[in-house]
Amino acid sequence: MLNAICLMIIGLGGILFSCTQNESRQEIVLKVQTAAPAELIQGETLYQNHCAGCHGDKASGTDKGPAFLSPIYEPNHHGDESFVLAARNGVRAHHWPFGDMPPVPNAKEEEVRQIIGYVRWLQREAHLY
Repeated sequence: MLNAICLMIIGLGGILFSCTQNESRQEIVLKVQTAAPAELIQGETLYQNHCAGCHGDKASGTDKGPAFLSPIYEPNHHGDESFVLAARNGVRAHHWPFGDMPPVPNAKEEEVRQIIGYVRWLQREAHLY
């Protein structure tokens, strides 16, 4: 009986968590409506080519990967070097249930840094920091 109650509580928590994720993703999409500044267009293009397939347009997330507009990805929690290392080495899943992120071998470090500039701009536009 106790096991059944525990399973029910865990299941309800999962449902509430998934609802919260969907609501916050919609809110994030609405927050970043402006076009990227000219100096970030290359970073935006690189982001679209290397990242958007999993992390969504304007870093809003998809069913394959998290939104970079979550407070978890603000610079004091995930600094720029963590993005560089993620692209180079991949990342073991540790915050989200999307599975491990594979490396992005065709993204050069200079390109990843341009992507970071674009993502940080999106985060500022979304008032994360």
